[in-house]
Amino acid sequence: MLRGPVLIRKSEQQQESTYDQRLLELTADHDWMHADPWRVLRIQSEFVTGFDALAGIPPAVTVFGSARIAEGQPYYELGCEVGRKLADADYAVITGGGPGLMEAANRGAFEAGGLSIGLGIELPHEQGLNDYVDLGLNFRYFFARKTMFLKYSQAFVCLPGGMGTLDELFEILCMVQTGKVTNFPIVLMGTEFWAGMAEWLRERLVAEGMVDAKDMGLFLCTDSVDEAVAHIKEAHREITKTLQEKQAVAHLRPSRWAKK
Repeated sequence: MLRGPVLIRKSEQQQESTYDQRLLELTADHDWMHADPWRVLRIQSEFVTGFDALAGIPPAVTVFGSARIAEGQPYYELGCEVGRKLADADYAVITGGGPGLMEAANRGAFEAGGLSIGLGIELPHEQGLNDYVDLGLNFRYFFARKTMFLKYSQAFVCLPGGMGTLDELFEILCMVQTGKVTNFPIVLMGTEFWAGMAEWLRERLVAEGMVDAKDMGLFLCTDSVDEAVAHIKEAHREITKTLQEKQAVAHLRPSRWAKK
């Protein structure tokens, strides 16, 4: 089993709860007034470890997707193709490090000779990093792990998935929509899978004024991996061009300290 970053092959006692549960559920820890301040140090250590391990990686794309899709299924093959073509485009591939479509994306990148990264999480039914991870970290806390996805990714690809994938997708959309992160490209792979959600967003959120119509442009939905990679590369060219223009303007602007 995994206890945060620690792997224990044999244990006579199964954990009754995860670190996240013990942090968030009041009934899980009656000594919370004494335990919570000390948890801050453990949380801090997860951020320090993540920043230290990932600071030097090349431009990376995070791929989200279901842990429940087995090898040989069409979505698994799609995940392998996504990982492979991202690696061919010189991107590192980051996933949640688990089985299913996370494994598929890691596998595609690994077999293409790219850098394959897995950011695992302590869960009752999902233990261990898959065999195709070159650089792996295990986290106790979801929010520390999510920070690493956001901080070290320049694009996000969502393969079909369940609650976890939807949580990650909408968090990224919210962060981009509110300007908390750069307007990095977001791609949804599988038009049939995502069509119902996109239609609901248009017919409910846009129609009722809860989001702007332009927010539907925050993501690309496609069946083509080549189109997805091309979209990511083009978006990065535009981001780089904009940054260069801003830097040029800043360089030409007189300093407020300049002598008059």
